Amino acid sequence: MVCIMSGARSKLALFLCGCYVVALGAHTGEESVAEHHEAEYYVAAVYEHPSILSLNPLALISRQEALELMNQNLDIYEQQVMTAAQKDVQIIVFPEDGIHGFNFTRTSIYPFLDFMPSPQVVRWNPCLEPHRFNDTEVLQRLSCMAIRGDMFLVANLGTKQPCHSSDPRCPKDGRYQFNTNVVFSNNGTLVDRYRKHNLYFEAAFDVPLKVDLITFDTPFAGRFGIFTCFDILFFDPAIRVLRDYKVKHVVYPTAWMNQLPLLAAIEIQKAFAVAFGINVLAANIHHPVLGMTGSGIHTPLESFWYHDMENPKSHLIIAQVAKNPVGLIGAENATGETDPSHSKFLKILSGDPYCEKDAQEVHCDEATKWNVNAPPTFHSEMMYDNFTLVPVWGKEGYLHVCSNGLCCYLLYERPTLSKELYALGVFDGLHTVHGTYYIQVCALVRCGGLGFDTCGQEITEYFLYLSFVSDLRDDPRSP
Repeated sequence: MVCIMSGARSKLALFLCGCYVVALGAHTGEESVAEHHEAEYYVAAVYEHPSILSLNPLALISRQEALELMNQNLDIYEQQVMTAAQKDVQIIVFPEDGIHGFNFTRTSIYPFLDFMPSPQVVRWNPCLEPHRFNDTEVLQRLSCMAIRGDMFLVANLGTKQPCHSSDPRCPKDGRYQFNTNVVFSNNGTLVDRYRKHNLYFEAAFDVPLKVDLITFDTPFAGRFGIFTCFDILFFDPAIRVLRDYKVKHVVYPTAWMNQLPLLAAIEIQKAFAVAFGINVLAANIHHPVLGMTGSGIHTPLESFWYHDMENPKSHLIIAQVAKNPVGLIGAENATGETDPSHSKFLKILSGDPYCEKDAQEVHCDEATKWNVNAPPTFHSEMMYDNFTLVPVWGKEGYLHVCSNGLCCYLLYERPTLSKELYALGVFDGLHTVHGTYYIQVCALVRCGGLGFDTCGQEITEYFLYLSFVSDLRDDPRSP
């Protein structure tokens, strides 16, 4: 399967898009790690962790009991760090909720929370200064792991921060509780922390007053951005962090529950890497019974990924990653050339003539127009939203479909025709089920059957070769 997805122009509003191909296996990438070139590559690892969970997350327990459970997960983390160190890994990413678990109340999670000083205010090495702050046992272990493995380490934990009654937002219990990612350097220093902004049914945690726009620099690959799970679907912080042109890599802890056809972990991760021309290091937890799996190291041009709904075991992905990723969008600046199909597609969108040269002569089309005999539009529900769709018929062609200010365009070709029905869909509006938020979605999906009414059903696998672009048509709401 070859998949090409291209994002277009500065008006891109890409919250969900991509090749929705759910694979029931794994492409791990471990075998790809060879002796890397110092000047061009670094070695990264992500760990998909089957976290050891509290048997009763609603129960009120002591700090010591909470530490006993968390240390079981941290013991596994340490084993993975040492395995990664043997492969010369320079940065490792662990998943969201991997240490403490989930489904807590605000009160029951309290014993699991570490105190979190601000790295912008305090320079601190928890491993070397363990007694500087109370209730920092988890941070201490993570810091020591980074030292022992001689690598940058990214992990997720629950943290607490006292507040005063003079603060109008201070909760009644006198503390903020955050879903927090931490970054440690290879010498154990706490480099920075990110507090999750877009919570997904997480009553135990608070939203920070201001969105954390966190980046950190490394000696081996330059600047990284960081955010968590549900954040990837929102402008703040995911898109805003990438406004820093020096950010070429994102570390992404997640506890993602796959929901087809549009919200599968691997597809969201890969789409984000391709659309923005960056590397994404994504670590998910592994609980197939809950539909939670899907981790990967994604570059704009290739992915090393793990998705397994059958095997209960964990998985460590290790891959060699380019320091300066070059993708379909970034290739033109880097090499003076761009992907041929993408170049042709952009010319089609702009209406410019397109020319091809063969051995005898140059053939130029007039300004290309969309199919005169355009297929019919229809409506179907996907993920509880009313999508506008057009069927993808024939071996090749150009399609577009619009809703409000959002238009989606498709250049497609396939080697052989098949009986399956595919459709290009668009939604631009308010989502109101399992949360209320405004979304803009372009999606190419395989329908459940041959009827239009089957488009939007859950399908587990399909294979396509495509280019994919969305355009906001001067929508005033566009970023």
